[in-house]
Amino acid sequence: MKNGAVRNDIESRWVGVLVRRAVLLLLLVHIGGVAAAELDFGQAEALVKTGKAAEAFALLEPFEDQYAGNARYDYLLGIAALDSGKPDRATLAFERVLAVDPNFAGARLDMARAYFQLGDLARAKSEFETVLAQNPPEAARVTIARYLDAIAQREKAKQTVLRGYLEATLGHDDNVNNSTSQSQIAVPALGNLIFTLDPTNVKRADSYALFGAGGDVSHEINPAFAVFGGVDVRYRSNFSEDRFDYKSADARVGAAFLRDQDVFRVSVGGGRYYLDHASNRDTTSFMADWRHVLNPSNHLNLFAQHSRFRFAGAVLSVNDFDQTILGAGWLRVLADGKSAYSAALFGGEERDTNNRADGGKRLLGVRFGGQLGVRDNVDLFGSIGAQRGDYDRQNAAFQTTRDDEQVDATLGLTWRLPNSWTVRPQLMYVRNRSNIPIYAYERTDVSITLRRDFP
Repeated sequence: MKNGAVRNDIESRWVGVLVRRAVLLLLLVHIGGVAAAELDFGQAEALVKTGKAAEAFALLEPFEDQYAGNARYDYLLGIAALDSGKPDRATLAFERVLAVDPNFAGARLDMARAYFQLGDLARAKSEFETVLAQNPPEAARVTIARYLDAIAQREKAKQTVLRGYLEATLGHDDNVNNSTSQSQIAVPALGNLIFTLDPTNVKRADSYALFGAGGDVSHEINPAFAVFGGVDVRYRSNFSEDRFDYKSADARVGAAFLRDQDVFRVSVGGGRYYLDHASNRDTTSFMADWRHVLNPSNHLNLFAQHSRFRFAGAVLSVNDFDQTILGAGWLRVLADGKSAYSAALFGGEERDTNNRADGGKRLLGVRFGGQLGVRDNVDLFGSIGAQRGDYDRQNAAFQTTRDDEQVDATLGLTWRLPNSWTVRPQLMYVRNRSNIPIYAYERTDVSITLRRDFP
């Protein structure tokens, strides 16, 4: 028992020694850590004064948890961040300085500079004007005046934006007149008598050149309201089938209302379409569109459009109709910011206004699209759509009520070149099935477009 008691006593002493040594070691480590965590303010100030902002920021940043709230530290960190291209970090540091000393004009001036670099012109202007109200030295007043002039120029440029484009296309279309491939048609109203269609109503293939130009202008009245307008003109010349050459001109004006994550646009438009250099139809339309940003990756929109189609001359005017379309869409932007996909569902009606042979029409459609950024300057794009049209009047000649089912697909590539030039090869396919044979057709169009955008 005695030997055991002695052994326990020795063990207890050794445990006590080990505990005391461990505590002493921890104290030494803590003291060394505190000593190592001391910031050399003089060195940081010297780096800032000699223009070595990046080195100063690298020295200061590790101490942010320890010194945040210290006005001297926060001001040095803010200047180092601002002058090394990190205005977002600078604003956080300057906010802490101004929370302690709201009258620190130097920090407020540098805060204004940070907002300017971030593009937040409204806040930058407010901060600069606050410093001016504090009657700063003449050198500071000159600096502020330069910034306010720059803000005014940017705001002026932002208020009115002009854009334009020119484009030229070469292509081959295997159905330039959107017509059936059948040259002979049976007409039920005449006992299924076979009629030979006029060649202009039978599928014709040809190569073509197409030229387009257009422009848009938008003017910001205030951050919540803007007006806009635009015009587009197009001319297509077929190499052989010049009876199907066309040209068109369209114009539009409208207004946009902006609030937080929502944009509401309304516009009116008009256009004229010429076929073989003769006026074919006029179009007027009213459009409304609401877009909502759920988050940077997801955008929703609702749209409505009402259009009037009026054909030229007594013979063609029987085809006059009014069209109303309502729809909803969704856009998903992927993480790379260059790729996206979309979906839209729409429906509506066409109301015939002059006893059209097939009457009015109810339509329902869906469309899917996408864009994939394959390189920094190359995007692959595509879309596919389907639409059904049900008419409401029996066609007298074919003794049936017309029903159409149309599908279309587009696949292409956008190659962006320097100086706002783009090259766009594209393949398009359309197929329209109809229970009335003269309306059934297929069409394939392959083309390449060269475009220049301004500015």
